[in-house]
Amino acid sequence: MKLLFVIIFWLYAIPAIWMGDFSEAKKQAKDTHKQILINFSGSDWCGPCIRLRKEILESESFEKYADANLLLVRADFPRQKKNQLPKEQIKLNESLAELYNKDGKFPYTVLVDENGKVLKSWDGFPDETPEAFIKEIEILKASK
Repeated sequence: MKLLFVIIFWLYAIPAIWMGDFSEAKKQAKDTHKQILINFSGSDWCGPCIRLRKEILESESFEKYADANLLLVRADFPRQKKNQLPKEQIKLNESLAELYNKDGKFPYTVLVDENGKVLKSWDGFPDETPEAFIKEIEILKASK
């Protein structure tokens, strides 16, 4: 019985998996026909970025939806020395920003199809519930 509880807890406690390599996400998207949600964030200095992560992207409803329907890519640009990313990840994030966030907006979230075509972008904190955010994505998915 204890093992069953642990397994159930583990299944429901796993947060959505955020990737750091957009190329890998595109490969997986082509195989699974999922859309890719890219989040540009300043995780240690951008208040709206932190709020977006905590209130929407880490909500139970969004994580459950994303696990089944999306591939997630985070391009983080921390400023504090203790939070610096490996040089390879910095390069990946910068090249992704060149493609989708040339103006350097934070937070900035982009939904793309499996080919990298932009379907929708959110500039700043989307002032809505996680469920409304999911509904926007679902509408775009249905119109595809």
